[in-house]
Parts: sequence; C-alpha cells; structure tokens
Amino acid sequence: MGVRLATFNVRHGLRPDGMVDTAMLARAVASLDADVVALQEVDRGQARSDGADQARVAGEAMGAVAGRFVAGVAGTMEPRREPGAANPLEPVAKAKGGARVGAALGALRSPGGRKAAVAYLGTWGSRRRATGREVARVPAYGIALLSRYPVRAWRQYRLPLGSPWLLGRLQLGGDEPRVALAAVIETPDGPLTVVTTHLSAWKQQNRVQLRRLVELLADAPRPLVLLGDLNIRADEPAAITGWRDLVGVETFPRHRPWLRLDHVLVDGARGADDGAARALDLGISDHLAVVVDLGSG
Repeated sequence: MGVRLATFNVRHGLRPDGMVDTAMLARAVASLDADVVALQEVDRGQARSDGADQARVAGEAMGAVAGRFVAGVAGTMEPRREPGAANPLEPVAKAKGGARVGAALGALRSPGGRKAAVAYLGTWGSRRRATGREVARVPAYGIALLSRYPVRAWRQYRLPLGSPWLLGRLQLGGDEPRVALAAVIETPDGPLTVVTTHLSAWKQQNRVQLRRLVELLADAPRPLVLLGDLNIRADEPAAITGWRDLVGVETFPRHRPWLRLDHVLVDGARGADDGAARALDLGISDHLAVVVDLGSG
C-alpha cells in the first residue's frame, strides 16, 4: 500500500508579502495529501500569527488523527505587524555580514525604525529555552508531526545548543534551541518510526546535532525515517548518518532553489519500492515542501 510522507519548513506561514497567513498554510499542508507531515518553524500562540495554533490548524486541514507540537523556544518571537504595514527592520534581516551593522544604523535613524527595534528587543527579552512542559497558553515556536494513522508512542529530544542560554532565559547568541520529535506510527504496512527536526543554520553545530540525534535514535524501532530542514547541504546528511536520502532535488530558497537543505533519510527495510522525493512550491514560506512515497517494504 505504501505511505506518503511530507516535510515542510513553513516559516510560520509567511507569505511573499511579509504577512502571516495560517489559513493559507493549512490549505498548503492539505494539498500535499500526505499521510504523515513533518513541519518546522511552527507558531503556537504567537502575536505575529494572531495567536493561532498552527500545528492544530494544519492537522485538521489534512485530516490527521494524531499530532504533536514541540517547542524549541517559549515566549514571543516577534511583534505583531499590521496588515500592509512596512517592516522598518527588513533591510537589517536581509543584510549579510558586516553590511548588517550599516543597515541597523540606517534603520535606527527613523522614528519607525527605532520603535520597531524597541518592540523587537522586548520580544527578545521575553524568550526562554523551552522545556517541553509549557502549557498551551504560553507562546511558543518549534516543530510538529501530524499523522492520519494512529501513533503508538511519542518521544522528544533536546539537541546540543548552538548559542548559550544563561539560566535558560537569556539568549547569548543568534541561534535558537533545537529539538527533535519522534513517533512510532501504526501504518497499514506495519509500525514506522518517523522523526522530524530543524537543525541549526550554523555549519559546525548542525553536524554536531545530527550526530547526537543519530545516537539518541539508536534504539528506536526500525524502519525509521528522519524528515526535516537539516540546514546541511546535498549528500552530507546521508554520509553523516549512513542512511539513504530520498531527496535529490534543491529545496531552498523557494523562488529560485539551489540548495538541498530539506531531507528524507531512511534507515531500515524499506527500499526498492520507495519513490524519489518531489519538491513542491506551495506559494508560502521560503522553502519548498518535500513529498515522498514509501513502498510497502
């Protein structure tokens, strides 16, 4: 029978015009027609996404019977933007390296830029490293797994930090905490362990995190599939893990993809009947979605 899997870094449902659209995100996820969907950069209760529980909304749209969200960060990620309002800090976000300093100084010369900077710094101070025990009313940001099939067991993992967090509350660097979420799913072809994560964008740290995740998954039931935005290019994730990567196409950036950052790594009996992954432009986020059909074993 086979199982269709998908992974999608949704960038909290950000449209090309800079506004968040959770309804569009839900339609995009439903259009994948996947049995299991892994999502990264998901909001829950965030001001910028009007307080939506994006994992729940996406799960309802695809007909999921089981799903879970795991936060990497608790607290407010960004201030809310009014529809149609320009973001004075956008040039700062787009600048690279030393040019970012000049862009920041330029933004701070305007009253709007100073107001936006103060609002953003306020959210920075509200964030903390998530523990995984946050109640639903706490704003959070992280990853999710959604399934049309029942889930036998869930497990979450906290990965090595790229930036230190003093007492878990003060972020001393630009990288957020990273987590992984695993589910043993009861598919028509038998149990399948599905794992999702979103690794650091820092070149050395994401490799450390991936190696640690392989260690943590050593005793997980096989067959096993790891899906997500690993922020590691091309064939290197397969080389690090020793697992087969079903993704052979570029997935980032969405408008002109030239990097393969999103992966589907398989460890276990499946193989001959597995299809090649397809990358799809769903008109939202800065990543393409990835879909793959696993054979029946």
